[in-house]
Amino acid sequence: MPRKLSSIAPDWWDYTTLDEELIKTVARLTPEAMLKLSRPGFKVVFHDTLEEFYLAEALEYISAWKQSTADNPVGICGPIGPTEQLPLVARLVNDLGLSTQSAHFWGMDEWFHEGREVPVTHPLSFERADRELCFNRIRKGLVMPDANLHFPKADIAAFRRSWEGVRCAVMQGGQGDVKHWAFNDPPRRKGKYKDQPPSPAEYRKLATRVVELHPLTVAQNARTSGGGNISMVPTQAISVGPAETWKAEKVSIWHAGKHDNPFGQRITTYMISKRIVDSAVPMSLLGEHPNVQFSFYRPGIGTCDVEMH
Repeated sequence: MPRKLSSIAPDWWDYTTLDEELIKTVARLTPEAMLKLSRPGFKVVFHDTLEEFYLAEALEYISAWKQSTADNPVGICGPIGPTEQLPLVARLVNDLGLSTQSAHFWGMDEWFHEGREVPVTHPLSFERADRELCFNRIRKGLVMPDANLHFPKADIAAFRRSWEGVRCAVMQGGQGDVKHWAFNDPPRRKGKYKDQPPSPAEYRKLATRVVELHPLTVAQNARTSGGGNISMVPTQAISVGPAETWKAEKVSIWHAGKHDNPFGQRITTYMISKRIVDSAVPMSLLGEHPNVQFSFYRPGIGTCDVEMH
């Protein structure tokens, strides 16, 4: 039996195609029940203040880069969304006098438009945000050389090679409305995926690539970054893939309550905890990664109660 059509975008796979009983179970989860979903290989952490939340996120950069040496370079793969941790990273590096000369950084993704990555002059450029909010603020002598900053490009070969010989201590991310990390969106519902989405094993083989974005992702990025102007948001992006994600020793996802909603935060927590993997919910595939942590801003978890506004 083919699964039900998406109630958001019928030509696509997404979480609305899941079994209704799973949806109901997830919607009933309290924050206390979510905290108890930790298991070996999956840790749920709550932070009570935004200051603590973003400082803890920034400290993951510091912890990773402190491990790096010329003979054993170490890096971190980081998101745009959230971005509040980035100025804190620069401040910590400067105040600690931490040399990051041997360290590395991978940008998770970048917009793709008219056959190439968007230039750093584009108002939504992720590379521009990383540089302006973090790396341009680190003192000369402490900041890593530009060759150690790896941003996805239309020609993905160099970016993929950059993962060789460098240990990725942690891959950070946020979670989008469509339950992705980076831009690992669910695919269109067509061809061999008309009745079933790709198997988890098949999806796990995907590496850095140009992706077509689910309509939810386009709308979300307009809301969070463009004042709601959907027409300015590209419909394609270059995204780090599961293949690179599984090279990271730890996957660390940060839920501030701004990028995904109360239900979205619950469903991926539950599916990863219970190892319910389904590529219609790409984040659920992290249930197969050996070291995943979800960090929540406790007041941002909210409820799934019906409230008319």
